Parts: sequence; C-alpha cells; structure tokens
Amino acid sequence: MKKRTINVKGIVVTVTTGRDEDYISLTDMLKAKDGEFFIADWLRNRNTVEFLGIWETVHNPGYNYGEFATIRSQAGLDRYSISVNRFPNERLPTR
Repeated sequence: MKKRTINVKGIVVTVTTGRDEDYISLTDMLKAKDGEFFIADWLRNRNTVEFLGIWETVHNPGYNYGEFATIRSQAGLDRYSISVNRFPNERLPTR
C-alpha cells in the first residue's frame, strides 16, 4: 500500500492507496478536534468492534484473532474502555 498526505484546511491527513482505492485516515482528521476522545468512545461500541473484527479477518492475513476475542467479549460493557493506542497494538499479527 502506498501512503501520501494531503492538507485539509491546515490539517495533514494520511491517504493510503491500495487495490486502486484510497483510504483516508479518520484518526488524522479527528486528532485536529481532540479526536482521541471520540475515537476511544467509538471503540467502546460493540457494533464498531464487531465491524473491525470482520474487516481485519478479511483484509489482514496475520490477524490476531485470539486477542480480538478478548476485546470483543468486553466491548459494550460499562467497564470497558480501550485507548486509541492500545487497540491497534492488540489486534496486530503475532509473529
């Protein structure tokens, strides 16, 4: 995948191109508006976590399904929270 950046009203946003499609980084866009709060809140939602699990299963051959199962079992509970930094680290492939 090829990465480049664009400038949107003074905010640098990463654009990744793969399979002839562009993917815009929502994280980059939200960081400009204190987005870590919004992303962390979004990651608490069980439907969001389920969607991310399906996407990773389809698009990431080295997906760490075991760790994701732990995250999925906790998503949606009042006590569940996950940081923006923790989620990518816990779903990455095991090597």
